[in-house]
Amino acid sequence: NWNELKEQYRNRNYPLGVNAGSLFGWLRNWMGVENITVMLYDDPAFVHEMMDYIADFVVEVLKKVVFDVAFDYAQMWEDMAYKSASLISPKHVREFMMPGYRKITDLLHSAGIDVIMLDSDGNVEELIPLWLECGINFIYPMEVAAGMDVVQLRKKFGKDLIIGGGMDKRILASNKDAIFEMVMSKKSVMLEGGYFPGVDHAIPPDISWENFTYYRQLLNSIVPG
Repeated sequence: NWNELKEQYRNRNYPLGVNAGSLFGWLRNWMGVENITVMLYDDPAFVHEMMDYIADFVVEVLKKVVFDVAFDYAQMWEDMAYKSASLISPKHVREFMMPGYRKITDLLHSAGIDVIMLDSDGNVEELIPLWLECGINFIYPMEVAAGMDVVQLRKKFGKDLIIGGGMDKRILASNKDAIFEMVMSKKSVMLEGGYFPGVDHAIPPDISWENFTYYRQLLNSIVPG
């Protein structure tokens, strides 16, 4: 029913995105962290082959939809960092992943999609320049426990980087005074634009409904609507 969906999407009043795949994250899930990272050294040709195949596959699938619908954004997923740094070096990202990223982002840009999101937990600060270079310009969820500070990231990368997340889930589970302090510390970045505040991971069950509604009301008081 693609023709029916196309008509529905043309007349929408909400943002619509398209999935643009994963080069490292999918392989990590299929092989395990240790296997894929060791293989970068033991069999780099195979890693190149796998990542190139995924990129080509994603491009061929996207070609079938991105020129039929005016998507507002595309979304990628990697989860390729831990508490203090990337799981693989920026050198490896540049060698193994950036050619595939460029294939995908070139296609998305040619279809008029200029917001390309990427989801990765952990500390991804050293990867952000590489992603920006490839045309991936919206990074989230900016995990606070891993040292991701949205105020400092805005100072470092300016508005070239669209930021999402950055609200510490641990503080949301604590008390209203702490929540108020956290939200207000990011007020300047919210008012500048290009920052979409959100919980820095999936919302855990220890965040009470009372705390969450208080947090949402604070956000609405800063940026109504």
